Parts: sequence; structure tokens; C-alpha cells
Amino acid sequence: MATGIRPLIFGIVAVAAVTEELGRVDVAERRLPNRLVLPLYPVVLLSLIADGAISGSNPLVGIGAGAGWLLFLLVLCLAGGMGMGDVKLGGVLGLCLGGLSVVTAIGGLMLAFVAGAIGGVIVLLRHPASGGASRRALRVPFGPFLLGGFWLAVVCFPLLADATA
Repeated sequence: MATGIRPLIFGIVAVAAVTEELGRVDVAERRLPNRLVLPLYPVVLLSLIADGAISGSNPLVGIGAGAGWLLFLLVLCLAGGMGMGDVKLGGVLGLCLGGLSVVTAIGGLMLAFVAGAIGGVIVLLRHPASGGASRRALRVPFGPFLLGGFWLAVVCFPLLADATA
């Protein structure tokens, strides 16, 4: 196993560069702009491939995790549970986390949904159904929760792996 800075850091830094703006736009406009999400794919994919070439990790794990996130979120989107921006963002976040490990990729998705559920409950408690809140007011943007789950997984799961090694 290689030590030091891994090429996957370029993908993580690319996500960091747009995290704040994605969160701000999603909260304000309930959308995740393609101009911010789609350019992440080649950066993360190339960093994942370079990481595999240098560190010996298998980039197919990251590609599989990205595809898994994307397909899972697409099913939820088609069922009416979220938007396509969330699906596209989820795919790139899964790619990046899968480059770290399968456990990190699964953990990031789980953290996003737990945080999203808590956020949803808070919105429902603040806007009771009898209060006349519009359906639009009860929609919770999921992008910030996807990003929060991503960042928690990036920080916490490698630390847990080091603690158990």
C-alpha cells in the first residue's frame, strides 16, 4: 500500500471547490446546476484511475460505487422522491468515495439519508399539515445532505479504518 498523498485528492478537492455553491443554490432554488456537477465527473474519474495506477487500488471499485449511487438515486428520482440533480451529484460522490473504499461509499450514502431524514422531520415539525404550508414549502433540498454525508465519510471512515488496523 502506498503512503502519502494519493491522486484521488484531486477529485476530493474538485468536490470541495463546488460544495458551498451547490449547497447554496440547492437551498435557494431547489436545483443542482449541471455547470457545477457535470465537470466533476472527468476530474474525479481521472483522479480515480491515476490513484489506481499509483497506489494499486482497483478503480473499478470506485466506478461501481458511483454507478451504484447513481442507479439507487435514479430509482428514487423516478419514484418522485428527488430530483435529477441529486442523481447526478450522487454518482460523482459515489465515484469519489468508492475510490477510498466500499465501506466509505456505503457509509456516505447512509449518512446522507440519516441526515436527510432528520432534516425532513424538522421541516415537518416546523410546518404542521394543518398549518396550510404549501407542498413546495415542505420540499427539502437533498443536495446539502448528500454533500454532508460525503464529507463526513471522507473524514470519519478513514479515521475509523486507521483505528481498527
